Amino acid sequence: MIRFEDSIKVRYYDCDHMGVMHHSNYLRYFESARDDMMESWGYTLEQCEKDGIYLPVVKAELRYHRPAVSGEVVRITAEIPEVPLAKIHVSQQMFNPKGELCCEAEITLGFLSAATGRPVRCPEKLAALMERLSE
Repeated sequence: MIRFEDSIKVRYYDCDHMGVMHHSNYLRYFESARDDMMESWGYTLEQCEKDGIYLPVVKAELRYHRPAVSGEVVRITAEIPEVPLAKIHVSQQMFNPKGELCCEAEITLGFLSAATGRPVRCPEKLAALMERLSE
């Protein structure tokens, strides 16, 4: 299993007039944490694209528990249970500064060939990197 943790400040412009993060922005924060996770591995999404592979979200399920509030620094976790074959499954959670669960998500990303737009298997380079990280 691969685990990652990130912290992000909730921005005013991501919130409604009550100071509560708009529901659509939780996806953006989760994506930002996944981007930071790959960067911490030394293999960015940009590098993956240069290698001819896109990683689109093919499924996203979110469950909201309590609001994230403007100005708070939220903690976002990500867990990848196994090295992927054709899709990456990521479980993510967002916690407020009190450690209370704000939102949880199950995100599935696929692998697409940049040349053809067709599904492909996880690139060897990424699979080998994830294998080392999960040890």
